[in-house]
Amino acid sequence: MKPAIDELIRLAKGAGTILRDGFGKQHEIKMKGIIDLVTEVDKQAEDYLISKIHNMHPSDMITGEESGVHNGKSGGGQWLIDPLDGTLNYAHGIPIFTVSIAYAFDGIIVQGVVFDPMQNECFSAERGKGAFLNGRKLQVSAVDQMVGAMLCTGFPYDVHTTLENNLNYFTNFVLKAQAVRRLGSAALDLCYVAAGRLDGFWELSLNAWDIAAGVLMVEEAGGVTSTMDGKPIVLEPPYSIVASNPAIHAQMMEVIASS
Repeated sequence: MKPAIDELIRLAKGAGTILRDGFGKQHEIKMKGIIDLVTEVDKQAEDYLISKIHNMHPSDMITGEESGVHNGKSGGGQWLIDPLDGTLNYAHGIPIFTVSIAYAFDGIIVQGVVFDPMQNECFSAERGKGAFLNGRKLQVSAVDQMVGAMLCTGFPYDVHTTLENNLNYFTNFVLKAQAVRRLGSAALDLCYVAAGRLDGFWELSLNAWDIAAGVLMVEEAGGVTSTMDGKPIVLEPPYSIVASNPAIHAQMMEVIASS
């Protein structure tokens, strides 16, 4: 049975309380890569979400950032959860991080919630029903020229070693746009596009749980999403993304093609 959007909101806020209560304290940090880390709070928040979802929807599959895939029964839906998107910010005491939860059925994202516990901002979306921030309907911006666009991006965790490190795109967008920011939470970046705070976002080498809820948020707020090569976003890797209002998406794709 498909969950109600209020259920996703309650789950996100419950996990967000765990994050908020642990913020600013000494953390147990483990390295997943050279610059990729996880804290004990990531695990606590994910355990909370998995336990709640399993109890309410035992037939559904759950894919979590820290614990991987938890298989459900055939015919169930799929939950994609990121209990702490912005772990590096969190570990450094920077209050920019979120809980991201998406629900998909037959490979199509139908519900998404992103909760920012430090700002008490809850972004939610249901396919065909719009996107909202604390109950207020969202709409992407109307900026129609790249020179007036505020953009955002992020960099892969293997930025030190890979040639696909986003630096070429970053340089060209800095030279074309009004400004480029890097907030440290892809889920929040996408919600800010949906809210019209940012005009566009792009990033390479993401995971499904990073973008699933945010993609739906942008689309339901009237925006456009695609992969870096212009294809529709589906729940199959590899994950790259370009998200913006409709007016500048083609301009962003031109910058990417020339980079």
